[in-house]
Amino acid sequence: MPLSRSIARANRKITNPITRRFAGRLAPFAILIHTGRTSGKTFRTPIMAFPVDSGFAIALTYGRGTDWEKNVRSAGQCELIYRGRTWTLTNPRTVSRESVRTAFPAVVRLILAANHVDDVLLLDRSGA
Repeated sequence: MPLSRSIARANRKITNPITRRFAGRLAPFAILIHTGRTSGKTFRTPIMAFPVDSGFAIALTYGRGTDWEKNVRSAGQCELIYRGRTWTLTNPRTVSRESVRTAFPAVVRLILAANHVDDVLLLDRSGA
């Protein structure tokens, strides 16, 4: 089972503010910029993103249905700041971890497997 929602809430209040200080510059930490489905507000969510040929892979460590994932799916796009560069990403879709396994370093693959994280959000670089 992916990580619990209580861990997600703790990360939102404690870990995310710390991670925002370096995310976007230090890979694999990135900033996902997305628009709220109902509020229209712009959010900047720190995540771990891994490049693939067509775009980026983001493991759904809390399972499907997080607010940021719903926002990205609803909009059909988002922006990602990765290594100081901003990418426009489109075509969000869920794929299996195994289908993009080479995107993740070995230690990340082990952690994802140990936590039963099987779903990955795959996004294409705009124009890729």
